[in-house]
Amino acid sequence: MASPSASPALAASPAPALRIGQPVRLRAARYLTHWAPVVRSVAARSAPTVTAPTVARLTTQTPEQTANLVLALGRTTDAKGRVWTRVRLPVLPNNTIGWVPRAALGGLSAVRTRLVVDLERLTATLYRGGRRVFRAPVGVGRSQWPTPRGEFYIRNRLSSYRSPFYGPIAFGTSARSAVLTDWPAGGFVGIHGTNRPELLPGRVSHGCIRMRNPDILRLARQLPIGTPLTIR
Repeated sequence: MASPSASPALAASPAPALRIGQPVRLRAARYLTHWAPVVRSVAARSAPTVTAPTVARLTTQTPEQTANLVLALGRTTDAKGRVWTRVRLPVLPNNTIGWVPRAALGGLSAVRTRLVVDLERLTATLYRGGRRVFRAPVGVGRSQWPTPRGEFYIRNRLSSYRSPFYGPIAFGTSARSAVLTDWPAGGFVGIHGTNRPELLPGRVSHGCIRMRNPDILRLARQLPIGTPLTIR
């Protein structure tokens, strides 16, 4: 997640299993976002029909062996009465959207948080219900290994790293490096602590977002899985 030579799947253990909420109605509401776990492997398609081209394949687990999840952006019903969900996908190219059968997803859970990483100001800001509840300086990718911009989401939470390089806790995101695609697990961008706090804020990473350890621990108390992530 932060170095092309280190695999978080080998270096960390998943945090306690995520709790999957009861199904809720996918309704439009300000500051409200829904996510759902992938409960069976499925093709995500370019349109809500079984004949549409496949844009990605989703499995039930992430490379770190945590439950895979997607953001639910909308839904529709096809001519045969099948319900489809429009989802944000953790694939390249970044910001890819697709459609999956609703039956391939578990119950919807709702979050009211949003994390915004500003690559110019080198800050991470967490909002809850539109109100700022956290801000901290960050390290981001160097010019040759840029942190990707776009709309993403917090995909999993990892802890128990053997290496102090990652700090005490990390969050995996749906963002992927378009440059270091030979990273272990396919180049997913992480948000994690650091053993070099003196380098922050700055452009110091291979694309991941680094925080000082006290800041990532403070964020971890407030950042639920499924939170939308804007990198701008």
